Amino acid sequence: MPKKFDTNPLDPEFPEKAKSAAANPVPASPYTSPSGSPYRTAEFPTTPSSVTEDETRRFEGAHLNSYAFQGGPVAQAYQPPAAFVDTRDRKVAKVGLPEKWLIALPYVPFWIGLVAGLILLLVVPKEETKVRFHAAQGLAAHLGVLIVTTILGIVGNVSNLAEIGSLIFGILATVMFVVFAIKAWQGKPILIGTVEDLTNWLEEKIGPIKS
Repeated sequence: MPKKFDTNPLDPEFPEKAKSAAANPVPASPYTSPSGSPYRTAEFPTTPSSVTEDETRRFEGAHLNSYAFQGGPVAQAYQPPAAFVDTRDRKVAKVGLPEKWLIALPYVPFWIGLVAGLILLLVVPKEETKVRFHAAQGLAAHLGVLIVTTILGIVGNVSNLAEIGSLIFGILATVMFVVFAIKAWQGKPILIGTVEDLTNWLEEKIGPIKS
């Protein structure tokens, strides 16, 4: 007695029908939308696109002119910075010495720098602004150190601590002047803010002696 799982659930004639359908395929009919439907399927063109270049948007002269430059400042072409010119070996007028020596002399320690700065302000013309600036600044720095050491010396007569402070200050001032002289000789910038006002005053008030 056959069980229910032994029976073939398919149509016994299905294999024959499948072979017959494969041997004689039926062409598919084109899709038509249901009656009354507002939608249509997309139709792809069977010929090349009829759109030509003439149908694309063209910019007339007026449109192009609306984007043209309408005036205003014109951007300047980039100009590279001028090459640095080292003038330290240039001889200064009325002195005959190279610039690097004249801007370093006012910073020499002790009375040498003080006297050199004063002489340069009396000799160097106003046009030599760099030399005159260092001469005035060196002279101002020496005067400042001289004033401080004088005050400490007076106080040192009363207190030994002030005498030690005067010695330490003198050593530090000497080292400072040596460093400034070397930097000036090398052409490096030097600006002593504590004597800036005195520097400007000396440079303005002490002018070259007219010959």
